[in-house]
Amino acid sequence: MAPTPPASAADGAPLLIACALGIERLALRRGAGGPATVLRTGMGPDAAASAVTRALRDEPVPGRTAVVATGFCAGLASGMHPGDLVLADAAHDGDGRTACVGTERLAEALAPLGTLHTGPLAGSDHVVRGAERAELRATGAIAVDMESAATLRAAVRSAPDRPVAAVRVVVDAPEHELIRVGTLKGGISAFRVLRAVLPAFLEWHRSLLLPRR
Repeated sequence: MAPTPPASAADGAPLLIACALGIERLALRRGAGGPATVLRTGMGPDAAASAVTRALRDEPVPGRTAVVATGFCAGLASGMHPGDLVLADAAHDGDGRTACVGTERLAEALAPLGTLHTGPLAGSDHVVRGAERAELRATGAIAVDMESAATLRAAVRSAPDRPVAAVRVVVDAPEHELIRVGTLKGGISAFRVLRAVLPAFLEWHRSLLLPRR
């Protein structure tokens, strides 16, 4: 699916916000503005990697576009709740690890939105349940989703110095699995938080454009 056209460009440096689902794109497009393009990649690591690669293929200045992977995720740590935010310091899966950039500034921008967890984000090619959730937690990961690791890896493949980040909203957690009765309320909470993250992404993007000392 084609990305939503950007409203404008700041200093020629666009921002690509990648998500998998239509409902995620709906949340992110509310109030969209500035240099941001919202790209729906489709579900799974292969779809995410392909969509991001295509979106960056005709980039005027290689590596100039910053990329954020976002959407919903499954929390791995006990005590997480639907609507909590996850800020990745790195995203990893069986194909490798990609470090995120500017996480301190992004954490400051996200903090007013609610509970924020920072740490590694694991990638999977399927929905994670039960014992597998505990196995991923044992690796140090605090959350898991199917697209972030592949999105960031594809983004830096053509430009290793490209700024990348991953921010997810917990919709499913150890004590709040989606298969349980009553999770609709948790899904609504997660949607509301995702709808509010765009200004934080734009603030992070602006911080990347500041002269570095």
